[in-house]
Amino acid sequence: MKIRPLEKKDLPYIYQQENSRKVMALWFQEAYTSFDELELLYERHVLDQTERRFVVEDDKQFIGVVELMYIDGLHRHTEIQIIIHPDHQGNGYAQMAIKAGTEYAFKVLNMHKVYLYVDVDNDAAIHIYKKIGFIEEGILRGHFFAEGKYHDSMMMGMLVTEFIS
Repeated sequence: MKIRPLEKKDLPYIYQQENSRKVMALWFQEAYTSFDELELLYERHVLDQTERRFVVEDDKQFIGVVELMYIDGLHRHTEIQIIIHPDHQGNGYAQMAIKAGTEYAFKVLNMHKVYLYVDVDNDAAIHIYKKIGFIEEGILRGHFFAEGKYHDSMMMGMLVTEFIS
């Protein structure tokens, strides 16, 4: 398994994932409705220095996406997000991809902190994040709206001094 920068050729895979209501609900977002919109978003963000998007792949097969968002150069922190395609869940890819994204944030971007948000009911993801070393920082009540209701979200974080490569 490796991560590599997202490229335009990957958009059909992203389009498939982002049109899944079940998948996008985990990110507390609506599914995209058009490929044209996705292409425009790619073009608009490809040079944006406040984010990095990576494809998770194994033997050149698309597995998912890991993203560093809201990269803050002054405060040296960034949010990490991940989606593993449902066909590949349960194989350890999420853990490996989060580790790789976190390592990139600390060792390449020189971040001080990496943080994430996770639905308090997503026990599998919380288990993975804790196993990697993320620490619960608090609960945001009714913070995200997805699938017709408000969800409590746990904020978790890791400082560079807590990172074990």
